[in-house]
Amino acid sequence: MKHTPDDLQQITATTLDHYNSVAEGFREGTREHDVSQNIAALLRHIQGEAPLQILDFGCGPGRDLQTFTRLGHTAVGLDGSEQFARMAREDSGCEVWQQDFLKLDLPADRFDGIFANAVLFHVPRQELPRVLRQLHGTLKPGGVLFSSNPRGDNQEGWNGPRYGAYHDLHAWQQLLTEAGFVELEHYYRPAGLPREQQPWLASVWRKSA
Repeated sequence: MKHTPDDLQQITATTLDHYNSVAEGFREGTREHDVSQNIAALLRHIQGEAPLQILDFGCGPGRDLQTFTRLGHTAVGLDGSEQFARMAREDSGCEVWQQDFLKLDLPADRFDGIFANAVLFHVPRQELPRVLRQLHGTLKPGGVLFSSNPRGDNQEGWNGPRYGAYHDLHAWQQLLTEAGFVELEHYYRPAGLPREQQPWLASVWRKSA
């Protein structure tokens, strides 16, 4: 499907309105989610010494910013939701940028790693190559991107008031490779369950030279 600029604006506005309206409940409902496997997957591939510069892309209310800080790293959050950005600043004490994912303004070669946990699926397929190139550009040479998304059969559309694009492994690999990344590993979550009970595809990528 081909989205017009008006379509993209509506997708962004409607999805962000939803997250702003449920922000407090979302913070409480996800506070205890264990994403330590994902954080470890990012950090073990970064070639550098602490404190690492980490961008928590789609940081939500700031849970993982606090984890990166406790581990001795310098974390910057980014989220499109005004309420999430406010919560993340208050809860983590970190610098947090409120930016529309489709209108990013990112510094070049700034970060050792990007943690994009449960977020990039909100980017419409037609815009994803551009967004991935922007993430590529804000990583230092050899920097690492982690992503986790609900997997699917390459369909996209509305799921209630949220827009999502759901990729299978092959399609996701092609998108990231074309954006200039080299795959380091991938796995499915939650760990230890049959594949049909693992709705999340996690993958780790290095910025190619």
